[in-house]
Amino acid sequence: MTETTAERVNGHVNPQVSLLKFAPETTVEPAAAAVEQVPDVLTETIIDVVENAEPRPVDPPNPGAEPGSWLAEKQAYLAEAPPVVPTFLRNAAEFVDVTRWTLSYYAHVTAFHAFRAPVYLARLLLRAPRGAGRLIVRWGKWVADTEARPVEAKAAASADIEAWLALSREHSRRVRPRRIASIAVATTTGITTLASAFLVPGWTLTAAIASAALVGLNGKKGDKPLITRYVATNVLRRLDSTEVFDALAAIGIEGKKGRRGVEFASEVMRDGPGWRAEVDLPPGVEATAVLEKRAALAAAMRRPISTVWPEADRTAHPGRLVLWVAQRDPAKAGRKLWPLMKEGQADVYEPLPYGFDPRGNLIEITLMYSNLLVGGIPGSGKTSCALAIVLGVALDPTAELWIYELKGSGDLDSVKPICHRYVSGDEDEDLEAALAGMRSGIAEYQRRAAFIRSLPASEVPEGRKVTRALAEKYPEQNLGPRVIVIDEVQELFTHPDYKDEAAALATRLIKKARAYGIILILLTQNPDAPSLPTSVSSSVGTRLCLAVMDWRANNNVLGTSAYERGLRATDISIDEQGTGILARGREGITVRAAFIKQTEAEDIAKRALALRTAAGTLSGQSVGAQVEELDVETVVDHVRAIWPDGTEAVHSHRLVEALAAYRADLYKPWTEMDAAAASTALSAALKPFKVSTRQLTIRDCCGGAKGLRWADLPAPEDGE
Repeated sequence: MTETTAERVNGHVNPQVSLLKFAPETTVEPAAAAVEQVPDVLTETIIDVVENAEPRPVDPPNPGAEPGSWLAEKQAYLAEAPPVVPTFLRNAAEFVDVTRWTLSYYAHVTAFHAFRAPVYLARLLLRAPRGAGRLIVRWGKWVADTEARPVEAKAAASADIEAWLALSREHSRRVRPRRIASIAVATTTGITTLASAFLVPGWTLTAAIASAALVGLNGKKGDKPLITRYVATNVLRRLDSTEVFDALAAIGIEGKKGRRGVEFASEVMRDGPGWRAEVDLPPGVEATAVLEKRAALAAAMRRPISTVWPEADRTAHPGRLVLWVAQRDPAKAGRKLWPLMKEGQADVYEPLPYGFDPRGNLIEITLMYSNLLVGGIPGSGKTSCALAIVLGVALDPTAELWIYELKGSGDLDSVKPICHRYVSGDEDEDLEAALAGMRSGIAEYQRRAAFIRSLPASEVPEGRKVTRALAEKYPEQNLGPRVIVIDEVQELFTHPDYKDEAAALATRLIKKARAYGIILILLTQNPDAPSLPTSVSSSVGTRLCLAVMDWRANNNVLGTSAYERGLRATDISIDEQGTGILARGREGITVRAAFIKQTEAEDIAKRALALRTAAGTLSGQSVGAQVEELDVETVVDHVRAIWPDGTEAVHSHRLVEALAAYRADLYKPWTEMDAAAASTALSAALKPFKVSTRQLTIRDCCGGAKGLRWADLPAPEDGE
C-alpha cells in the first residue's frame, strides 16, 4: 500500500489525485488467467498523481448553443413561448363563457345608457341656450371675418397704405358673400319653420327638439359631462406584476439579500373572469407560506378576500404559486345555474355536477367508491350543498335514496316522493330509524360482497366491486347504488344511548361498503370532536368544509394538518353561503354549491320521479311499501365492534357493559342481572357460533373471571 504523509505522496509535494484504479498484486498471464482462475485476488489501491492537474467539472456538458448567441436566444424564447392559440379558444366551454360574458356586458351597458336617454336629452335642452349663444357668436365672427382685423390694424399702425388697401379689399371680398349667404339661410329657415309649424306641427316640434339637442352639444361645461359615467362598483382594477411583487413583499415573501427573489414563470394573463399570475417564489419558500397568509395578501393588494385565490402548482414544484384574482367580487356576482336545472339526468357512477369555483368553472363531485362528509357552522349553506348533491343522485334512476333528515325542518322534502326511505324529525324514533338504516346498509353490503365473491375473476376485471356493467348484467341482484344521507348527524353521535353504535356503524359502512355501491353522506353543523368521532372523520374519502370558526373544526372535517397545508375554511365568511373547501386526499379546492331554490328543487324532483317511473325503479316508500330495514349482524359482529383495539382478552362482565352501551335495545336487560348471570347469557348467545367463554386471569383488571380472547372469535366472512 502507498504510504502517505501530510506533505508528500509518492514523492510529490502537494499532490492532486486524478484517478483511482484497482490492480492485482501479482501479474497473471492472460493465457494462464483464461485456464486457471484465481478465486481470491488480493487488491490494493494505487494512486496515480499528476502534478498541476486541472479539476474536472462535475456538471454534464451543455449540448445547447453558446450563451448569448442568436440560436440561444431563440431557444430560450421557444422554451417560454406563449401558446399560439389563446386558452379561451382552445377550451370550448371557456370560449362560450367568455362570449356570453362579453355579450351580456355590452348589452348591459347599452341598456344602462338607453334607460337614461331622457335624462341626457333634458340635459341637452337645458344647455341649448348656452350652445345657441356660442354658435351665434362664432357665426358672427365668421361673417365679420374678425380673424383678419389684427392684420389690418397692424398695417394701419405701420402707415403702410398699400398693404392696408390690399387687406381692406380682400376683407370686403370675403365678407360680402358671407353676409348674403347668412341672410338667405336665415330667411329660408324662418319661412320654412313658420310654414311647417302650421302644416306639420308634430314634425316641427320633433325637429325643433332635435335641433335644440344638437345645439346643446355646444353648451356643455367642462366639469359636467353629459353622459353619466358607467361605474361597476364590483369590477376591480387589472392585476399587474408590480402589485404582485409589492403584495408578496408586504407579507414577507421576498428574496434574501444576495439571493434570487420572486420571479414570474409566465406573463400575467386573462384567465376566465379574472387574471392569473404564475410566480416562482424565492428558493426554499413553499407556496403554502402564501396560502397561510391569504387574508394578509388580500389586505396588501387592497382587494376583497373573496377575489384573491392563491394556490400551489405541485405539478411544477412546491415553490410555484398560481395567484388568481377575480375581476368581479364573486360574492356579489349573480348565480350560475346548476347544469341539470332544466334537463338531463345523472349517473352516480360518474362525477356529478355540484357547483362552481371562484373562476366560474363547473366543479363535479365523485360519490361512487367514496363517502362524503359535509361540515359547517349554522347558516353556512349546508342546505344548498345537500340539495345539489341529493338532486344529482335523484336524477339517476338506478340510485336508491335513503334520507334521514334529523333536524325536522323539511329542507329535503322535495325528494321525498322518489326516496326508498325518507325520515324527517329529531325524536328518538327518528334517530333509531337512522341507526336501522345504517344496519340495513351493512346487511346489504354483506349480501353484495357474498355475491361478487362468487363470481369468476373474468367478470370483475376491475376488482371485486360493483360496477354499472355488473349491475346491468345481474338486474335480479339489485346492485344499483344505495345512497344513505344523514343530515344533522351530530344528533346521533352525541346521543347518550346511540352514539357508540352510530360511530361503529358509520365507520364500518365508510370503510367496507363503498366498494359495493353503498355510499354514506354525513352532514353536520357542529363539526367538533364530540359531534364527529375520529373513527368517522379519519375514514371519509371526500370532505366538504363550509365556514367554520376555528382550526380544530377545520381539521375535524378536512383531516389532520389541513389547516397547516393552507386548506382553511376559517377564511370563508358566513355570508358566502354554500362556499367551502372540497378535498379528496390532501388536495382541496374552493367551491360554491349551485344555489337551487326550493321551488326549483320540487321541479327537478318531479323530473326525477318521471325518470324513475319510466325506468320502473321506484321502490320502498315511494310506492307505498313498508321498508324492511334488515339487520343481519350477530352478537359476534357486535363483540367485534366494541372490542378494544390491541387487547387480547376481556372479561365477560366488561363485554356485557360495552354491548349494552352499543345496542341497548338488545343487551340492556343483561345489565340488570348479576355478574354471573350476565356472563352466562353472553356465553349462551355465543354458543351457536361455536365461541366459548373461559376462565381468564387478567392482571390489569379484576383478576380471574370468565371472559373471551380475541383469537377465539371467528374471522369475518364478508371478503374484506
